[in-house]
Amino acid sequence: MAAWLRSEAAGWFNSEGQRWVFVAKAMLAAFSALWLAFRLGLDSPSTALATTVILALPSSGMVLEKAFYRFLGTIVGCAAALLLVALFPQSPPVLFIGVALWVALCTGGAAMHRNQQSYSFVLAGYTACMIAVPAIDAPAQVFTLAVTRMTEVGLGIICAAVVHDVIFPRRHSRAVMRTVQTRYAGFLAFCQQVLERRLSPAEAELSHLKFAADIAALESGRAAAFFEADHARSHTRQLHAFNAAFMTVLTTFYTLHRLSHRLRANDTGPVLALVEPMHAHLAQAMKLDLDAGQLARMRAELSADIAAARARLEADAAIARPQQIDFDTAVELLERFVRDLEDFAALYHGLAREKRRQVSDPGAYTPKTPPAIVVASGVRAGATLLITAAAWYWLAWPYAANAILMATIFCALASSSPRPTALVQQVLTGFLIAMPLAFLSEFLLMTRADDFGPMVLAALPLLALGSYLSTGPKWAGVGIGIGMFSATLLVPANRMHYDVEAFISSELSLTIGVAVAYVMFKVVLPEHTMGHKGHVAAALWREALNACGAPLYRLKRRFDNRVRDLLSQLNAASGPAPSEAARSVVRQGLTLLELGHAVIELRQLIAASQPGPARHSLQQVVRHLADYLRAPTPAHGATALESLLHAGTAVRAVLADAAPERRLALQTALTDLHSIYTSLLDQLSTGEPHHAA
Repeated sequence: MAAWLRSEAAGWFNSEGQRWVFVAKAMLAAFSALWLAFRLGLDSPSTALATTVILALPSSGMVLEKAFYRFLGTIVGCAAALLLVALFPQSPPVLFIGVALWVALCTGGAAMHRNQQSYSFVLAGYTACMIAVPAIDAPAQVFTLAVTRMTEVGLGIICAAVVHDVIFPRRHSRAVMRTVQTRYAGFLAFCQQVLERRLSPAEAELSHLKFAADIAALESGRAAAFFEADHARSHTRQLHAFNAAFMTVLTTFYTLHRLSHRLRANDTGPVLALVEPMHAHLAQAMKLDLDAGQLARMRAELSADIAAARARLEADAAIARPQQIDFDTAVELLERFVRDLEDFAALYHGLAREKRRQVSDPGAYTPKTPPAIVVASGVRAGATLLITAAAWYWLAWPYAANAILMATIFCALASSSPRPTALVQQVLTGFLIAMPLAFLSEFLLMTRADDFGPMVLAALPLLALGSYLSTGPKWAGVGIGIGMFSATLLVPANRMHYDVEAFISSELSLTIGVAVAYVMFKVVLPEHTMGHKGHVAAALWREALNACGAPLYRLKRRFDNRVRDLLSQLNAASGPAPSEAARSVVRQGLTLLELGHAVIELRQLIAASQPGPARHSLQQVVRHLADYLRAPTPAHGATALESLLHAGTAVRAVLADAAPERRLALQTALTDLHSIYTSLLDQLSTGEPHHAA
């Protein structure tokens, strides 16, 4: 019985109990900041409390990261407000235009970054609005408002950081390691299923889409763990290298998988009969722990399989030249996959066993937002501020300033969300739920509080409800709405004044502001949101074109990052069940990823080659492929296919007399040429590029 009770208690504490621990920490940070704000006599104690509510996140690393960027954004926003008011102290219309331009610029920056750095842009935008709007009638008070805002936000940041980092801290670095372990195991299982033909092509495509989201999530987690004290810089480089190695091996495996799928579709039986036993042996070997010894055995077994298959192929006089090319390409991809898998496994074991490996930093994973979405986000936020400001002037309602701030805040906050209307709708639901509850708490409980303790008891239920709901993904937006609404309205000021009419007006203005943000996302450029399939498809096409002409330094890494990030955006916007149109974009993106890798490798070979027929023919391939990607017409496609055939002939002509290292590079070039050729044939037959363009 005692063992059962301990087991149940441990299970509860590790699930539901963690949520209540989080709520307790959030409330401790909130009311500690409020008490200090009262003791220091700050003008708006609710700002310090609201800051702790906003910074209440599951792990200490996430809290510290968001706190850092919140303070940075607040400083920049205060400086911008001081400058704008100083430039236009007696011209409210011009001041509003200046603030709108600043908010648009910051919102565009937030949409461009889409991580906690984007939060700095959001804060810089709406902090300037929060200071400049109240200063319209009293521009001389703008400096006091800025200093007060920074002090109150700073106090909230200190309280949140101390509580979440000291009391029952949850280290984000542990969550990152769990993500690494899950990624490694999931990828090996995926490879086994594909090699054993237990996954359909559609299921494999969806797996690639989810892997793209995993890559972005790992980088986000690494960035949060960076702020924790036990996180070393070398660990950051290892995580960068792990993410980079994963993208490399994933792309190689996708190319191998596509080749196998094409061979089955074209019914090239002899080649399949030679290659599929190698797939089965690899799948079997990957079920064991891929330590150094197992990887060496895998390489040796693959080499033996290749030698035996090549001997059988040479003995078969009926094998045609195209089938010989298919076999050589399959063998090259299998060998490349094992090499890439070895690098990936070595990095994983170094992380899992906490061995600090000296690795060259391949560069951080960087998000890439389509420019049209960045511009649309800025235009939407600026237009929202100007429209609400015009309504304020026309209605002459003093509380409309709250609506301006709420509309601006949520237009900026939701700009980097893949489903902004859903996010704002959830927050609006939280506001609507909190309206009657806040009124009852204010006038039935808060009015009876004659000291700090009773006041905490009066405000606690509603704030705790919002904090609890924010711990679950389904109701997180509702919880955020309840928490923000309560922190803004429910907390008393230093000199409390109970006014039913003013309280209801404040409630309505705050809720109207969120509703305006929701309407703006629905009406103003509704298709220009993060992860929209049309924008993702066009951006993927531009990235493939960029692979043909951008500087080669770290080009493959940048190309991988940007394509995976675009697929991650598509995954977030599509949800758990992507539509057929979204799946079409996924197929196109993976094909362009294969094309881009092959083109970059050809360009690297060109850069290292001496002038000659082979080099010239490869340059023609890159040039004609760029023409096709720039304008995907059948004529450009036919020209690109013809140049690929000529290049293959020219490379094979110099292959026999090449030195060993040069021979390996030329063999890789033949594999890349074959991959590009078959990919172009697929696209020209389906017409996908016309849709993408």
